[in-house]
Amino acid sequence: MTDYLVPIYVIYLVTVAVLCTGLARTLYRNGAVFLDDVFADRPEMAGAVNRLLVTGFAMFNAGFGFFLMQSNDAATATRATEILARKLGVLLVCLALMHFANMAVLHWVAARRRERELAPPVAPQPWVRSPLAPPPPPQAPGQPQPQPQPQPYGPPVGPRPAGA
Repeated sequence: MTDYLVPIYVIYLVTVAVLCTGLARTLYRNGAVFLDDVFADRPEMAGAVNRLLVTGFAMFNAGFGFFLMQSNDAATATRATEILARKLGVLLVCLALMHFANMAVLHWVAARRRERELAPPVAPQPWVRSPLAPPPPPQAPGQPQPQPQPQPYGPPVGPRPAGA
């Protein structure tokens, strides 16, 4: 009986190493643009976070890859291929989940930064008429103009209209 486990371990370790370095390079290169947007006011922070994320990615990838190495006996080539496929599949799914979790956190950080940079809203002006409101009745010449009615959201803000 031939044991296929040792060749599978070799193939698995080489594949994990190639995946780890290839994905780390891709994430580092493409993540730099995203992190520059997230940390627009501090470019040195974007570079540091990018390097830390790649380091964490490599440590997680290598550690989880070694963690998945243990297996039962693989007496046939089919069973050995199934073991390899399952291990690589679990590794890639976990890495993808970790990547999307990182992206969600960084998106949240960027959204909070953009929200802080927004101008404060302008208070509504009671004498500005809604385009949906009916027009006021025509006034006869020489009659005083009616005062604007207070709105439910508070007193008028800003300068008073002429004649008030």
